[in-house]
Amino acid sequence: MNGDLSWVPPEVDPTIPHPARVYDYWLGGASNFAADRELAEKINKMMPGVPQAARFNRAFLRRAAIFMVRSGVRQFLDVGSGLPTSGNLHEIVQQQDPSCRVVYVDRDPIAVAHSELLLRGNDNAAVVHADARDHANILGSDEVKRLLDFSQPVGLFMLLLLHFMPDEWDPAGVVAGYRDAIPSGSYFAASHVAADGDVRNLGDAVKVYDQNTHNQPFPRTHAEVLRFFDGFDLVEPGVVGCPMWRPDGMGGISDDPGINSLPYAGVAIKP
Repeated sequence: MNGDLSWVPPEVDPTIPHPARVYDYWLGGASNFAADRELAEKINKMMPGVPQAARFNRAFLRRAAIFMVRSGVRQFLDVGSGLPTSGNLHEIVQQQDPSCRVVYVDRDPIAVAHSELLLRGNDNAAVVHADARDHANILGSDEVKRLLDFSQPVGLFMLLLLHFMPDEWDPAGVVAGYRDAIPSGSYFAASHVAADGDVRNLGDAVKVYDQNTHNQPFPRTHAEVLRFFDGFDLVEPGVVGCPMWRPDGMGGISDDPGINSLPYAGVAIKP
């Protein structure tokens, strides 16, 4: 971002890194501040494959979205959508079918502001400023009521979101709130930082991340991530490392097996 910060919402402190903006930097985006870049580079030195893992997650988004469209889904809810960058969900699905509708949800005012700018003139996409845990108000929002029809299947995305929820927040319960609201035939896609992968310095990186952003990540094991899919039927190949979920040759696979499994990912259907 340029040096003019007059547009930044007053509740945002640009000197404190934010997960969405750090992720944006790893993806090569421009929607980040100096503090975000500084933290991102610090993490890079501890875990050199992190930017690649971020790109794997982005490639998973594309593959999962196309899979859902080809499975008949035409409406999508992306919770914890983060900052808009190349290859957004609405761009992917509307390229497949221009009639696809997308609602983004994020609690970061900068992510919301950027999304509103990006979506101007697109009547089939909107953004809601809300905390992911507030599913009742999100699902009852004007944007969701206008764009999503809950008598038809919905594609629900929660990518790199649930590991920012401690167990006390009951993240499985958060997912269940959305699961219970969407109809049979809907799909759920999630990715989550792995606690049991072979990645060096993950624990130290988590501490540094928490100290700088005040948004502590909570990596979880494969078994713990599977719990988020309770009540859904996983589609093949189940919950795997991001680049191993239905690879198409465009996202690539790392030579470092730890980075391949750093974000777990999976897609499931509600029976």
